[in-house]
Amino acid sequence: MKSTSFSVGLTIVLAAAMFSATTFAQQPQQDEVRGAPAEPTDAAEVRAQIAIVEKLLPTYPDRGAALYFLAEAKQHLGETLEALKLLRECLSLREGFDPSGDREFAGLHNSKEFTDLVEKVHQDFPVVAQARLNLVTEEKNLIPEGLAWDPNRKVFYLSSLAQKKIVQITPDSHVSDFVPANRDHLLPVLGIRLDPRDFTVWANTEDDLGAAELVHFDAAGTLLGRFSLDDSAKHGFNDLVIRQSGEIILTDSLDNKVFRFDPAKKSFTELKVHRELLYPNGIALASDDKSLFVADALGIIRVDLQSLVTADVNPGPRSTLAEADGLYWYNGSLIAVQNGIGSPRIAAFKLSGDGLRVTRTTVLENRTNFTSLPTTGAIRGSDFYFISNSHIDNLNAGKILDPTQLEPVRIAVVHLP
Repeated sequence: MKSTSFSVGLTIVLAAAMFSATTFAQQPQQDEVRGAPAEPTDAAEVRAQIAIVEKLLPTYPDRGAALYFLAEAKQHLGETLEALKLLRECLSLREGFDPSGDREFAGLHNSKEFTDLVEKVHQDFPVVAQARLNLVTEEKNLIPEGLAWDPNRKVFYLSSLAQKKIVQITPDSHVSDFVPANRDHLLPVLGIRLDPRDFTVWANTEDDLGAAELVHFDAAGTLLGRFSLDDSAKHGFNDLVIRQSGEIILTDSLDNKVFRFDPAKKSFTELKVHRELLYPNGIALASDDKSLFVADALGIIRVDLQSLVTADVNPGPRSTLAEADGLYWYNGSLIAVQNGIGSPRIAAFKLSGDGLRVTRTTVLENRTNFTSLPTTGAIRGSDFYFISNSHIDNLNAGKILDPTQLEPVRIAVVHLP
């Protein structure tokens, strides 16, 4: 729901976001002052986030993620020498970051130092091509964000940012509207999940002005309810999970918070965590209904929903949990769409029994046509289906920038280990 390069991130937060957070929109530059280029208009916000990450850096379990965040931030501010220094240290850890696919570093592509760093990354993390094309939509202008599988009706639900609707797709690629555009006056639709108790559909919606709603539909696509926070803050509802009790837990990528929604009381409460979140995005619930995993720009936090104790999941050496746009639980592993670590990838992270550390990292898809700009996915049986070409970087303020660049939406599938 959000890519996490500073150049396209906020567009994705507002369009989705989500999306792999560390994100800022490309900000217009002011006129040069006394021969020096002015700072971007979001400089104060970026510097505040730099301070947060620098404070975390000495003890944070994923040093590479913090360094990459800082490198992007420094480059965004025009501090290229410092950005390269941070990037050099980050990539020496060999965690999987690949700046060649990061728009924030586009101006460095002619630098020998940069190209040498990228060459080493590609040696350490070669192409992984295991996915295959499975579904295709005829509509090119959806700009899809969320995907969910309904085992009862045997259809996929695909949310649309640009058209503000939800479509349904059969396994043979027949596409029809589940919630038509304009009928319910929806905001752009992001994360979408199926309630396994009654097969109703919940989805997050939000616009680029900070308005956000959680919406609920029955199995026929009829609107059952819409819910929002009654406060003055700007919100960017992104992804969500549904507990066995019916409670909804969702990420808010603009307010940098996680909220619990009680459908009986129709009320939101904040779920506190132990550190400041930076663009919370993907979210997953373990099969025991007790362990929650929340992804942000720096990694993944485990929440014990009984004790409410929270902790960062340790990715282990040569691995990173940063920037998971889509996040899913599968047989003791987290499946992640990491689209903010430079070049996007799909990866599986096997967890220890307590869910606090990664014991094995498996890259499922890397540097192929199916990872041009993936966002989220859905698990069906032992297969992971994911949106491979969201075109979310072609959306700004709810408008498609260049319709000629759009293609049919491709949903790829990869078998899970």
